[in-house]
Amino acid sequence: MMFDLAIKNGLVYRKGEFLNANLYIKNGKIAAISEEKLEASQEYDAYFKWVLPGFIDPHVHFHLTVANWTSVDDFYTGSVSAAFGGVTTFIDFIDPVSSIGELKKAFDRRISLARRSVVDYALHSTIANPKDPAERIAEKSKELGMSSIKLFTTYSSTGRRTFDAYIDDLLAISRSMGFVVVAHAENDEIIKRFEEKEVPPKDHSKARPTIAELSEVVKLAQMSVYREGQLYIVHVSSGFTAREVLERFSDALGYTLALESCPHYFYLNDLYFAKGNGRLFLMTPPLRSEEEVETLRENFDAVYTIGTDHCPFNKSEKLSGRFTKEIPQGIGGVEFSFVLMYTLFGEKVIDKFTENVAKAYGLYPKKGTLEIGSDADVVIFDPDVEWVIKGHHSASDYNVYEGFEVRGKVVSTISRGEFVVKDGEFVGKEGHGEYLERKEIHW
Repeated sequence: MMFDLAIKNGLVYRKGEFLNANLYIKNGKIAAISEEKLEASQEYDAYFKWVLPGFIDPHVHFHLTVANWTSVDDFYTGSVSAAFGGVTTFIDFIDPVSSIGELKKAFDRRISLARRSVVDYALHSTIANPKDPAERIAEKSKELGMSSIKLFTTYSSTGRRTFDAYIDDLLAISRSMGFVVVAHAENDEIIKRFEEKEVPPKDHSKARPTIAELSEVVKLAQMSVYREGQLYIVHVSSGFTAREVLERFSDALGYTLALESCPHYFYLNDLYFAKGNGRLFLMTPPLRSEEEVETLRENFDAVYTIGTDHCPFNKSEKLSGRFTKEIPQGIGGVEFSFVLMYTLFGEKVIDKFTENVAKAYGLYPKKGTLEIGSDADVVIFDPDVEWVIKGHHSASDYNVYEGFEVRGKVVSTISRGEFVVKDGEFVGKEGHGEYLERKEIHW
C-alpha cells in the first residue's frame, strides 16, 4: 500500500505512552503505526518530537452576539487561531432557544457561519427556560446531531435561566437517551443582588462570588448522582469548587459528572481586575483569589477536560465602559491553551485535551486518539522548547497572555490528513472543516 503521508521519527502518543514509531495516513484516516519504514507519497520528519492526537476545545464562542457586542473572532479567524494551538476540533453553541420550533432555525444560522472553519467542529444545543417537554427537546437536539444540551442556572433577568425542575427532568433521561446536560452553574439568587448595581471592574469577583458557583455545582452534582445522569459543568473557576467536588463526588467523576476548567483560572487572579487595564480581563465567571488559583492547581485531578471559553473582543470595546454591565465579557485563549497547561502540568494534560473530551462528547474514537481508523488529526509538538508568547492569530487586537514564559510549542497541525499549520506557517483552507454529528453519548 502507498500511504498519503508518513510522519516519521516521532514519539507517538497512544494510551498514555510514547512509542518510537512512524505514523501513516491514508484517505484522511490513520492507517498504520509501525517501526518499519513504509512507502508514502509525502513524508514529514518529526525528529523525536511528540506526535499527539489533535486537540479538542469543547467550549468556544465564535461570532457570539450578546446585547450590543459580537465577539471578534468568526469561525474562520477563530479556527485559524485554534489550529496554531493544535486544535483540530472545537465545539461551539447555537443561540439559546425556548422552544422546539426555534431549534432548527438556530442550528441552521450557526451552521451557515461555521462553514468557513478550517478545522472540524460540532455544536451544543442551548436552551433558555423552555416550555416544551425535556424529552422532546432532547429528541430534536439529537436529530440535529447535538447530543449535548447547554443550559444556564442564572440570567433569569434576560429569560435564559432554566429552573431546577426542568434540569431534573433532563438529568433523569440523559443516560437512557444518550445525551449530556451541559451546565453554566451559578446561583441566580445570589447574583441577582448585584445585577442592577453599578459594579466597577475591580469588584467583578465580589458581584459573582465563589459561593454562587460552589453552591450551584454541589446541588447539580447531587441531582445528577441521584438521577444517574450525565452532567458536564463548564468553566469551573475556583479551586474551592474543584476541591469540594473531589472530596464529595469523587466516585461520580467520569460517570455522572465531569468538570471543565479553563487556562485563565489557573494563571490569572482577581488582582488583575484592579489594574489600569483591568477591563481587558473581564469574563464570566470571574477570576478568583490567588488562594483559589493555587487550590485549583492542587486539585487538577478533579478537572476532566480543558476548554477555553474563547470569546475575545477588541480593546476599544473592553475599555469603553465604566461598569461591568457596560463591558463585554470574555477573553481569547484557544491558541495558547495547551502550551499554558503543559507548562504547569506536563504530559498529564494530554488526555484532558484529547481522549477525555472525545469521550465526554461522543466523538471517540473518531477523534481524540491515534488509533487505526481514527481521523488523522495530529499535532506535532516540541515538548522542550522554552519561549515567550508574542503575537497571536486571533482577530482581537490584544492577548492577555502576551509576555508569558511557556514550555512546549505546537509545530504543525494536521486535520483529517491535511496540514493546516506546517512548521509554524498557516497552509490550511477556508471551509476544510466538517460538521460532526453526534447521535448518542454514553458515559
